[in-house]
Amino acid sequence: MDYRDTLNLPKTGFKMKANLAQKEPMVLKRWDKAHLYQKIQDAGKEKPLFVLHDGPPYANGNIHLGTAFNKILKDIILRSKRMAGFNAPYIPGWDCHGLPIEHNVDKELGEKKKTIPKLSKRSACRKYANKWIKTQKEQFKRLGVLGDWDEPYLTINYSYEAAIAREFNKFLLSDAVVRNRKPVYWCSTCTTALAEAEVEYHDHTSPSIYVKFKASGDLSDVSPCLAGDNVYFVIWTTTPWTLPANMAVALHPEFTYAAVKIDDQIWILAQELVEKVMAEMERSDYSIVGTFGAEKLEKRSCQHPFMGRESLVVLADYVTVEAGTGCVHTAPGHGADDYLTGLRYGLEILSPVNADGIYTSEAGKYMGQKVPGVNKQLNADMTADGSLVHEASIGHSYPHCWRCKEPVMYRATPQWFISMENNDLRKRALAEIEKVQWTPAWGMQRIFSMVEGRPDWCLSRQRSWGVPLTVISCSDCGEIVKSQEVVETIDQLFLKEGADAWFSHEVSDFLPEGLTCSCGSTAFEKEEDILDVWFDSGVSHAAVCEMREELDAPADLYLEGSDQHRGWFQSSLLTSVGNRERAPFKGVLTHGYVVDGKGKKMSKSVGNVVVPSEVIEKYGAEILRLWVSSEDYRDDIKVSDEILKQVSDSYRKIRNTIRYFLGNLDDFDPACNRVDDSELLELDRWALAKFEELRLKVTGAYERYEFHSIYQNLNYFCGTTMSSFYLDILKDRLYTSGTDSTLRRAAQTVLYHILDGLLKLMSPILSFTAAEAWDSLYKNKENGPLESSIFFTEFPQAQVIDCDEKMMAKWAELLNVRSEITKALEIARREKIIGHSLEAEVLVKAEGDLATFLQSEWQTVKEISIISELSKLETEEQQEAIRYESEILEGFIIEVRPATGEKCSRCWIRSTTVGENPSHPEICDRCSGVVAKMDL
Repeated sequence: MDYRDTLNLPKTGFKMKANLAQKEPMVLKRWDKAHLYQKIQDAGKEKPLFVLHDGPPYANGNIHLGTAFNKILKDIILRSKRMAGFNAPYIPGWDCHGLPIEHNVDKELGEKKKTIPKLSKRSACRKYANKWIKTQKEQFKRLGVLGDWDEPYLTINYSYEAAIAREFNKFLLSDAVVRNRKPVYWCSTCTTALAEAEVEYHDHTSPSIYVKFKASGDLSDVSPCLAGDNVYFVIWTTTPWTLPANMAVALHPEFTYAAVKIDDQIWILAQELVEKVMAEMERSDYSIVGTFGAEKLEKRSCQHPFMGRESLVVLADYVTVEAGTGCVHTAPGHGADDYLTGLRYGLEILSPVNADGIYTSEAGKYMGQKVPGVNKQLNADMTADGSLVHEASIGHSYPHCWRCKEPVMYRATPQWFISMENNDLRKRALAEIEKVQWTPAWGMQRIFSMVEGRPDWCLSRQRSWGVPLTVISCSDCGEIVKSQEVVETIDQLFLKEGADAWFSHEVSDFLPEGLTCSCGSTAFEKEEDILDVWFDSGVSHAAVCEMREELDAPADLYLEGSDQHRGWFQSSLLTSVGNRERAPFKGVLTHGYVVDGKGKKMSKSVGNVVVPSEVIEKYGAEILRLWVSSEDYRDDIKVSDEILKQVSDSYRKIRNTIRYFLGNLDDFDPACNRVDDSELLELDRWALAKFEELRLKVTGAYERYEFHSIYQNLNYFCGTTMSSFYLDILKDRLYTSGTDSTLRRAAQTVLYHILDGLLKLMSPILSFTAAEAWDSLYKNKENGPLESSIFFTEFPQAQVIDCDEKMMAKWAELLNVRSEITKALEIARREKIIGHSLEAEVLVKAEGDLATFLQSEWQTVKEISIISELSKLETEEQQEAIRYESEILEGFIIEVRPATGEKCSRCWIRSTTVGENPSHPEICDRCSGVVAKMDL
């Protein structure tokens, strides 16, 4: 007869081949149609709230792998919090204003951009943003990210635009907003001011020049070595184009300066830099004729080399001896330090460059020329008149615009700022930073140092697409209207019409009737600049967390890339501290950048970009999710085809382990077939104890956001603890024991308990697979109610297992013994002594404690080694045998040879009892006993 029919072979509809790329869209369609997210939220309403506030991606272009990583990471956290017993809503959002969108709309408009009315252009920008929101929404949903996709937050929603204006006006009324003409980062390509967070640093080559400024008047009273009219201050700069704006030369008050004689001239340089400067100029014909301090030179003057005016000699602590001459070219209109020096000495804040980077009439004969292209002409002219004494090139890190990637400049223009000092904003923000839980911990010091040293926040942008700075001022005296009534009118109009109301209404529509300025004027005007887009996203705590019924503020967690320490985290912190006296977040988690497999930045030109849609098409979103969990996000995150293939292989092993569980649980009904704990074998209790170890590790790792640890632990548990050991040993019991025997039902009880818990532990990461396997385990119908799905369960609870430390130590020793026997069996297989391990007789010899241990666990060692016979090694090596001496267990010798007896046709064990039962001559006595109880 065919004894295969008498075995309990695995049976399951859970396929070995996942077909993720094909199946996932159908699953997502089912989740969407059944409103899964809303049902989960309804079920969790009474649970404690956990708020992860979504940092809004920019509504411009397809998502990239970094964005996908971020969204999946958030989804893993939120799913894990729900499994941990929290109500964890997710309201996705989009950042919709700003230069990149306006820039692309300008491209589409072509020449029309110069004549199109502002409101029409704003309408085109809104339409453009909505197009990409729709595209990105579908791309995010494809990743398996659960959230309120029907009602996301958008910074272009009227309610959100009203909230932006409301938060700005709070700053305005508290005197935190100031207007100054001071240098800010300026992009002449995009013709707008830039915030710190909108500036990137890239390698750049600049001219390196040394220029003489002739001292005015006699300086012999400072030092006799400075007598005469041929004394020069020598400055160094890498931005020749800023020289027309020079108003001073700065010296360090504590440096010693030298009078260096070259030909018939005296050059003033910092003594410490003389040798270095002369070496660079390749000049050896010099001598130091005297030294002096800088104090007596303060407020003396020197002649500008070509602008026909004098420059003041000033003192400044920021002058260094790291580069240059110790005499610093100072242009208050083109540098942050220079600006402060200018204020201190009452210098003109001159910036003779317009918005397009073209010199104005204030640049004299260079009017109309473009910077920095004018550098060559300036240098040539100064070389001709002798004021430029050396020229070279220097490679250095230089600020560039984050959008157009062109170099930017510091340019003094009238701008609106949030003062870091008014109302002690800086001090209060620093205090709040220390109260927040930063992950990784170094994030605290990173943002602390940034806030500690940041300048005032430049809010104004000279563009069309954004929320306006809602400032109304007197046309005659410039006094700002600060009125709660005006603020409330703005709020009402913005809620009704959005920020367009500012441009579609006359100024009088915002003012109380008959308003008169303190100067007596009744003429008022609106500010035309728009707000920095970082202010838009920075007030999301007010516009979203405080406004959405399902959320709360401050949020439990903000999660973005590490670049947001200078971006969204900081703008959110400052707006919340400024108007709320607290941080908007209790915790902040940051991740690194996604780079290629070699750690290099992804670039289209290099050809190393990995596109999410292509990965999903090839592997499925589930592999992307598993990849996210596999990477330690605290560093840069590597990805490549090879890495994704390794993750895919890991997934396959996990899936096949799940499939084995399901195949052996097909006829198991926990309500009827579960056995009592007292009937479990010791091996079963060991397996449950190992699962309890896994549960503790995984739930703890979720809580600490250590997902790569979860990936490693799941892999090891499925691949080694289960597949290579427990499940391997269990096959014989599951397949050959009686269907309803206690032995088999005990094994199934353990499999059921572990699989139920394992699926729950992995579901935040492997959402599609866990859902599919759960439905298979509980026989849920394909289109049945989702309330019975895994998403309405929680992590497994701790179980009390009859398994003490002594027993676990014993099984650790048994594993060591089995491992050594397995090595010997593998050698025997390679030597063709045996095929399958069940064809083997293993003979062992041991000494001391190991010998005693083996004697006491003899039958267990035989069973877990999956062999037909285990004997004591008494004689020398036999013919057709191999000998193996353990290097791990001292004195342990193993011999493997073919087992005696015939192969049982049912269980494959070789036994001398095969043939003893005339009714079933092909099977062993153990199988005969099982078969006898069957109704055949």
